[in-house]
Amino acid sequence: MEPGRTKVARRERMMERVKRNPAQTLSLGFLCLILIGTSLLMLPIATKEGHSVSFLDALFEATSAVCVTGLVVVDTQTTFTLFGQTVLMVLIQIGGLGFMTFAILIALLLGKNIGLLERRMLQESLNKITLGGVVQLVKFIVGFTLLSEAIGAIILTIRWAHDFGFPQSLYYGVFHSVSAFNNAGFDLMGGFRSLTGYAGDVTVMLTLSALFIIGGLGYTVVWDLLNKKSFRKCSLQTKLVLMMTVMLNVLGTVMIFLLEYKNPATLGGLPLKEQILAAYFHGVVPRTAGFNTLSMPDLTLSSQFVTMLLMFIGGGSGGTAGGIKVTTFVIIMLAVWSLIRGRGDVHIMKRRIPKDLLFRAFSITIYSMGLISLILFLLTITEEAPLHVLLFEVISAFGTVGMSLGVTPELSGAGKVLITLLMFVGRVGPLTIAFALARDRNELHYKYAEEKLMIG
Repeated sequence: MEPGRTKVARRERMMERVKRNPAQTLSLGFLCLILIGTSLLMLPIATKEGHSVSFLDALFEATSAVCVTGLVVVDTQTTFTLFGQTVLMVLIQIGGLGFMTFAILIALLLGKNIGLLERRMLQESLNKITLGGVVQLVKFIVGFTLLSEAIGAIILTIRWAHDFGFPQSLYYGVFHSVSAFNNAGFDLMGGFRSLTGYAGDVTVMLTLSALFIIGGLGYTVVWDLLNKKSFRKCSLQTKLVLMMTVMLNVLGTVMIFLLEYKNPATLGGLPLKEQILAAYFHGVVPRTAGFNTLSMPDLTLSSQFVTMLLMFIGGGSGGTAGGIKVTTFVIIMLAVWSLIRGRGDVHIMKRRIPKDLLFRAFSITIYSMGLISLILFLLTITEEAPLHVLLFEVISAFGTVGMSLGVTPELSGAGKVLITLLMFVGRVGPLTIAFALARDRNELHYKYAEEKLMIG
């Protein structure tokens, strides 16, 4: 066989493998990125004098960065050098953009053509319904991301110039802007206290919250909104994500304020203005940035429950947020409401939701709940912590949030492995499972006899 034909045949076989199992290909790419990050974090130059990280701790940190989670087993500021912190920031950036988006960007900069195989992989990575316009979307994603992060970094640099001086304020501004926009939740404040010292700072709170809310909407939503320039002309996807984001953020803010305003360990000791600001930040951050301005272990059980619910729902599809995604949550709620009202179809905004989409939404939710339950059960065996503390940790890892009730640094080796696995699946799984379930299967050309069962 001629060399040219051999190359074409090899590429066709690769394309066929991607079509059959895109989730496997994307998972392998994320795994390679995590292993590279792990190796870099284990270098002596990555840790400060008197500190070192084991392979397991480096793997945990790299996974948390690539999966834009924010859970840490060592303090980022006191453990890692400038090199180590930069490695984490780069991993966060690539993980937030998606390694396929980053790879396509490099190819475009080198002037290479983007073939069908790359476009197909990019479609899977961005969770995009159609193949058309994916390269243009990549250019928009990179440009919009860098612009948003630059604006956030400038504002934070100016604000922190008084606290840390220049150029440290510039470095802090860039790091936290990248971490916020990508919904990672890593910070450099030291001592696992995140942003508790800035609970009443309007500039810091509003800047960071704007970054992770925009990043969590999903790139296709922002693209659609900017192109249509009118909410009425936007797609149903965009409308639902925007409406649910506002509703959940308002609901989260109100619930946290009502549940915590008398708690002296959280909001109780703050002036009313700072109470509202801190309640707002905590109400929106679980979807899914991971910063915290309130002491997480001191929250009431009710607030912890609300936080877990928000972490499980997550943000918009195709962005930097985790969770089952708001559209999945909306579809399930609408399906249940339609069933209660005795309707066969699900309608919203004069549109009918396809039956296969309902099936995928329920499948993703059951898959997520089953995975969370399995990891929680295993952690009850390996760890010595209250059940609700472990549940909080598990949901935070799956939703790639990064919030914790303080158990993360105390995890056993087995516990770190389980949480690492969950962060990986939480980042890769929700991005790929919807499309994996959407693929055409070889259906039977016949149907078995129908028989009803008693349920409920």
